[in-house]
Amino acid sequence: MKFSVAMNAYWGDDPSWFKDAVESVLNQTVRPDEIVIAVDGPVPPELDLVIAEYERDDLFHIVRFPQNMGYGKAQAAAFEACTNDLIARMDSDDLSVSDRFEKQLRYMEEHPDVDVVGANIAEFIGDVSNVVGYRNVPTEDADIKEFLKYRCPLNHVTVFMKKESVMSVGGYQEWFCDEDYFLWIRMFLAGMKFANLPEVLVNVRVGEEMYKRRGGGNILKAKQDCSGTCLRIR
Repeated sequence: MKFSVAMNAYWGDDPSWFKDAVESVLNQTVRPDEIVIAVDGPVPPELDLVIAEYERDDLFHIVRFPQNMGYGKAQAAAFEACTNDLIARMDSDDLSVSDRFEKQLRYMEEHPDVDVVGANIAEFIGDVSNVVGYRNVPTEDADIKEFLKYRCPLNHVTVFMKKESVMSVGGYQEWFCDEDYFLWIRMFLAGMKFANLPEVLVNVRVGEEMYKRRGGGNILKAKQDCSGTCLRIR
């Protein structure tokens, strides 16, 4: 089964972290057939050199925006540019474990009725061995859907999805309360099926600088302000 990986790149991305993230995709026990990277606006020369290095490889498809379009539009562009129906998400500063895609691909092959499969994450600061926390999520479809009524039930950086299923509910759409959470809500309402593997498949880099760059405080406030939207699915 062929699959793609969708990634984004931004002005604030650390070039070495970005390279490490991409290499964790390339060094998988099962490699993707395509890696799509949406470059959201101008990036520093150091980062652009890394992107240009990969751009010379036929495995990569680089989508460039002349101006910053924002996280939602960039991730939508990367996802929609993928040519395979199975698509894995990957962030530009995280590290996938070496057999992540092998395990998720096998799960999708064995469970063709599942539309999205994610996994747990380990959060680290500095070195990947310096784990400071975990985010474990429910594994079964019914438990995931119940959890979704209160909190996001999937770690977005871990998901492996069917493009057809995602696009049938409108794909990624900008939403101040997290585009991925909004997507899961719409897929839930459409009766689609979810799963999470009960293990860590992505190591997520955390720290003050990341939260500043990604606007964590604004997102948290937005979630509090729009809690009524999520209440409607209960």
